[in-house]
Amino acid sequence: MRREPISLAGYGLLNSPRWNKGTAFTDRERDLFALHGLLPPHVGTLDEQIERRLQALDRQPTPFHKYSFLRDLQDTNETLFYALLVRHAAELLPLVYTPTVGEGCQRFSEIWRKPRGLFLSYPNKDRIAQILAPRRYDDVRCIVVSDGERILGLGDQGAGGMGIPIGKMALYTALGGIRPEYCLPILLDVGTDNEERLQSPIYIGWRHRRIRGDEYDAFVETFVESVKRRWPHVLLQWEDFAGANAARLLDKYRERLCTFNDDIQGTAAVAAAAVLSALHLTGARLEEQNIVVVGFGTAGVGISNLLVQFMQDRGLSTHEARRHIYPVGRHGLLTRTGRPLRPEQQPYAREEAELQGWKRTNGEIDLLEVMRKAKPSVLIGVSGQPGAFTAAAVREMARHTPRPAIFPLSNPTSCSEATPQDLLAWSEGRALIGTGSPFDPVTVGAGQLHITQTNNAYIFPGLAMGIISAKARKVSDNMIKAATEELLRQVPAHRNLSGTLLPPVAEARELSRPIARAVGVAALRDGDAQVPDEAALERELAANFWEPVYVPYEPKNSHREP
Repeated sequence: MRREPISLAGYGLLNSPRWNKGTAFTDRERDLFALHGLLPPHVGTLDEQIERRLQALDRQPTPFHKYSFLRDLQDTNETLFYALLVRHAAELLPLVYTPTVGEGCQRFSEIWRKPRGLFLSYPNKDRIAQILAPRRYDDVRCIVVSDGERILGLGDQGAGGMGIPIGKMALYTALGGIRPEYCLPILLDVGTDNEERLQSPIYIGWRHRRIRGDEYDAFVETFVESVKRRWPHVLLQWEDFAGANAARLLDKYRERLCTFNDDIQGTAAVAAAAVLSALHLTGARLEEQNIVVVGFGTAGVGISNLLVQFMQDRGLSTHEARRHIYPVGRHGLLTRTGRPLRPEQQPYAREEAELQGWKRTNGEIDLLEVMRKAKPSVLIGVSGQPGAFTAAAVREMARHTPRPAIFPLSNPTSCSEATPQDLLAWSEGRALIGTGSPFDPVTVGAGQLHITQTNNAYIFPGLAMGIISAKARKVSDNMIKAATEELLRQVPAHRNLSGTLLPPVAEARELSRPIARAVGVAALRDGDAQVPDEAALERELAANFWEPVYVPYEPKNSHREP
């Protein structure tokens, strides 16, 4: 086994989460790196450490305490943290990411202890290049950035939104196999309009109302240009920006750097895979279905755009495909003559001529009426509004389709549009269900029905690995579509009509490699890759994939005790 050259020693090495091994440092390493006396004498193994941490984790009283425990472990020993997460993915993913990360963001100021990632605050707008400059960031290949304004379905969390980039980057490594040193979470702290955060004496962010308009755009522009100069080929993922900014920023920058928005494109990819999987189970044809999307913000538009692409592959024009999508917002069905719409919403707004005879309540067409008139077979929720799927609407849907496909995708669990238990009751047990957050199995008759989690974690880690391995110049729609198609090829329902809509979440790391390969091949096919061919892509994939195991260390040149 190769030896890793290390320039740290003593306290410096033990306080480096990337290189710390804790009690697993060998006697030889303790000699070489001045560790005797700083560690207890027992020389342990990674397996022993995992077992010890599992026992300590089990003693934590709530999911939030478990989340905090795991964050501390990540900031102490990354190899151990990721080994634990990889080996126990099904149990730990809900603690590291959704749904528990929502509370982690709300209470971020309580548990922040050690630096991880970068806070780029508005008062430091002239120092961004300086903040990005240190050599410790030389290896960065991918960034997840948020401004904390729309955290899951919880709204503006200000600096607490950093929990999302940290969580996403943890899954880049745990599920995508991307080396920890390649990953940099960033929070653009432009203030917050959350009064509770502003008044909290322990809030760690910039205590100021959100900067908006030209000042906000100039700050983001400075950030993007600084990133491009520092890392010309970096992948930048936008995360949890408010609807007014998310699509606009993606459109503005997607041709200028290699970038994507997981709320728009990652959600779209996994939701489309779940929808197509459900239709495969029922034998229905996508191009013949009507689909209702409740919550027509960035995620709703992204899902609709990708489904339209798949309908186009099946022979429909863009206009024909869009007519199969019924967008429902907070005030009912989106129409051409209704409330003002953002540019990305407008192509899906319904014409008044096709709505003659539709019942209106206070001038709006509600979800129940959409169900009566559109007779959809697919219902998708990305509204962040608990209870948005009503019993009456689901029962009406179930009257018109034998196997309604229903996807309450909002996170965290408290924001889900409906519970699986209710959906099954309202549909007489016939609904095919996928949820954004994990739910316990539902009792159906004498058995247990496992609920498919429609989790972006199936897509974005492999997507990112494929992008950096192909050295892609940009993230194209075809690359997103390739990730969806590869996930579909791995779906149990495609191999067995009694299977689940998506593979078990525990298999997400295994799935990331074929997804990364498919994304890289799509980049090659479209001329967006900087590797010459598939053989070179395979070499990059193999070189980039990281396993969380301890390797022997040797001193790098000379080192000293700080």
